[in-house]
Amino acid sequence: MGLKTTVKEMVAAANAEIETIGIDDAKGLLRDEGVLFVDIRDVRELDREGMIPGALHAPRGMLEFWVDPQSPYHKEVFASSCKFVFYCASAWRSALATKALQDMGLEPVAHLEGGFMGWKEDGGEVVERPSKKS
Repeated sequence: MGLKTTVKEMVAAANAEIETIGIDDAKGLLRDEGVLFVDIRDVRELDREGMIPGALHAPRGMLEFWVDPQSPYHKEVFASSCKFVFYCASAWRSALATKALQDMGLEPVAHLEGGFMGWKEDGGEVVERPSKKS
C-alpha cells in the first residue's frame, strides 16, 4: 500500500506557498529586533549542534499550541508583531511548520533556506543552547 503523498511532495507544496529566506539575507536579519529566529529542532539536536544566536527554541510538536491564543499552552512571544523565521536541520520540518502556522494566520512568517545545516556550512554564527534556568 502506497502513500497518497510523500514528505518530499508535502515540502515542495509548502515551499510553493511560503516565504523562504536565503542564508545571506538571514545573516543580515540576525541582529534585527523585529525578527525572531525560531529553532524547531529536537533539544538533542540543539545540544549536539548549537543554534543561531538569539533564536527561540520551540519544539515542532508544540508550535501550533504555542501560537494559538486559545490554547492553554500559548506563548505570548507568538502574539508579538515581529517576523518569525523558522528553521530546522535541513528546511523540511520548517517548511511544513511555516505553512501550518501561515494557514493558522500567524504573520509574517518565513523559513530559512537550507536550514541549520546550510547556515553552518555558509559560516553562519553558532552558539551553544542556553542552559535552562533553575
